[in-house]
Amino acid sequence: MNIRKIFTVLACCVTMIAVAQYKTEYEGVPFNGIVCDRAGVPIKKARIYVHDPKRYAISNKRGCFGLTDVAADDTLHVLVKKIRYDIPVNGKRSIRLLLADQYNYQAEEDQRLVDIGYGFVEYRENTGVSNGISGDELRRSGHTDILAALQGRIPGLYITNVRFGEAEVMIRGRNSINLSSTPLYVVDGIVVESLSMVNINDVDYVEVMKVATIYGSRGANGAIIVHTKR
Repeated sequence: MNIRKIFTVLACCVTMIAVAQYKTEYEGVPFNGIVCDRAGVPIKKARIYVHDPKRYAISNKRGCFGLTDVAADDTLHVLVKKIRYDIPVNGKRSIRLLLADQYNYQAEEDQRLVDIGYGFVEYRENTGVSNGISGDELRRSGHTDILAALQGRIPGLYITNVRFGEAEVMIRGRNSINLSSTPLYVVDGIVVESLSMVNINDVDYVEVMKVATIYGSRGANGAIIVHTKR
């Protein structure tokens, strides 16, 4: 192998490593946004995606949406009715959009949207398999602890030792390289260490995700996601 071939191989290796590191930097990181019309009125049911049209978020009634894995040089594709807006991210970690027509818009970063974390990430991104239970059904169990109330109510969710100290929680079918089998706990979009501080009377809905790739490697054991009545 001559010197030119050696340098070519080395250059390819360096490029591959750089691309891998670049992708890892944004893996699982939330990217929140708000979509409004030219008058500042929120646009609901806008469809937003980056690479795969089948993996999208839908803006809520306040125009808010959330995605993950959005890189600095990606382009957001925003569908409003039959019009598609192609909006470069340009390094932003959140985005506030004012849409006029297909070629006229304003796009600004908003730190308040960054601080929300996973609050707007839509679980309709087709990145997980989930089961859910309402807060009313949990309260009918008579338990004040959320994990105790979940016992036996979600297929594939195993909870033991609830009454004898720290509960052991496992979602069936998750095989990760982590030593722990404990799933990720998320409350109103914020990752937390435990659900013990959440008042069961404040719970609106609990979602158990067997596949939680929207949270990157942290969701390797699945996720228990609590939505409160906020």
